[in-house]
Amino acid sequence: MSLLKTDGYKFSMAEAGWPLRRETFYFAHRKGAGVIPFDAEKMVRAMLPSTTSADYAFLAMHDYEMGGGFKAAIRDSAGLTVNALPLGSTFLPREPIVSITGPSALVSWLEPLVLQLHYRIQLATLALTDAKALAEEVAVVTCEEQREIALETLDAVKVAAPPMVVDSAAYVARVKSSAEELVAIVKDPGRVFEVGLRAASCVSQHLLALEGCNAAGVTRTSHVFGAHALGMIPVGTMGHEHIQRYGSDTAAFRAMRDRRPGRSSYLLDTFDTVRSGIPSAFDLIQERGEVGDSIRYDSGDKEAQYRFAASEAAKRGIRPIQILEDSFDAPMTARFETLREEVGLKTNEQFYGYGGHLVAKTSGSRLTRDRVSAVYKLSQTATTPTMKFGDEAGAGKESVPGVPVVFRKKGHPGEGLIGQAGETPPEGYELLSGAVANGPFVPWTGECRVALSPASQRLTDALREKRGAMLGGRS
Repeated sequence: MSLLKTDGYKFSMAEAGWPLRRETFYFAHRKGAGVIPFDAEKMVRAMLPSTTSADYAFLAMHDYEMGGGFKAAIRDSAGLTVNALPLGSTFLPREPIVSITGPSALVSWLEPLVLQLHYRIQLATLALTDAKALAEEVAVVTCEEQREIALETLDAVKVAAPPMVVDSAAYVARVKSSAEELVAIVKDPGRVFEVGLRAASCVSQHLLALEGCNAAGVTRTSHVFGAHALGMIPVGTMGHEHIQRYGSDTAAFRAMRDRRPGRSSYLLDTFDTVRSGIPSAFDLIQERGEVGDSIRYDSGDKEAQYRFAASEAAKRGIRPIQILEDSFDAPMTARFETLREEVGLKTNEQFYGYGGHLVAKTSGSRLTRDRVSAVYKLSQTATTPTMKFGDEAGAGKESVPGVPVVFRKKGHPGEGLIGQAGETPPEGYELLSGAVANGPFVPWTGECRVALSPASQRLTDALREKRGAMLGGRS
């Protein structure tokens, strides 16, 4: 697997973090139960990257020059530990399907490729529950690789494959049309960039999506391999994992600014957008002066956050660039262009990133990443548990801390606990993570009950308390 087949911010975060530090990430679906149609450990190990001097030269050309720590970490496949639910088992919402522990740069690098497993899982689950819907789903696919994935998945769950047609040209045309609509709204293709590698079913599909984007004049993408293949520009600075590593917005923002040359884009919502993210970003922007640093919104009420940021920036006399991504489509873009004019920002002070809207909604498939809310989250850095909070009410988008495993209630496939590695299963439960493949490929379709084990609850409570104390100084 090419080293470039990941998102650009993986390289910037490795340089601003600790690439050799041992960390744990986990993959889960926040919504819906599903069945595992593959050996997850074999699948993950097949994704591991190979490296060439040409890859590193390309990265250096685009402000991603990698140090010795990253290069050592990315080669350390022997240091990788994979703990997964077994082939054929059913998982419930929020349960970790697979957790991966190893050198930070390597386990982080895997994210977009691991997230693409959502398609195999959803396809297998559909195949075992609705033959008619399956036939409709795979009647037309985007590329030959997606077709091969479908055939492999259906063979794994012993379901006969319905007829399939590959129509790549139609898919490229739909992406092009969607991108052109966005460009028409913002009136400049340079204000649009693409971030949809994680929303694709496979790398080949994403390369086709980039063809459509490029044809519409979009020249920047987060997918480094796609940028290399199509003569585009790779982009990306910071994700939630970087801020979780440092335990505070200010420390994380400062590390990115001080350890990596060039402009920084500060992600606002890991702990709280208004009470922590925006003030912390603005403090650093004021400190450094006008260098073109940006702020990036993610979860919560973006319009309220945007208005607050505009007001605070005006009070401080700064003009940070605005980056708007997560779930943006044409109507949201038009709305935020109106807001931009309201608050007096110039066109070159506001940019938009699109993922699922360009890549998944144009694919003709209903089995999208957003449908199940597939996530890949940092849960422990060194020996320190960590979690992402965000701005949503309740715990719907909170991640799980520690080194999570699944406990299943004996005789009750719809009841699970998210526990911790090494924790003794509570009475009446058994450890499912790392078990022997058990089949028989029967998805759970009844009511689900998933809770935290005592150890996971203690970790979560402690991190919530720490977050509360941190935010106590921000009103």
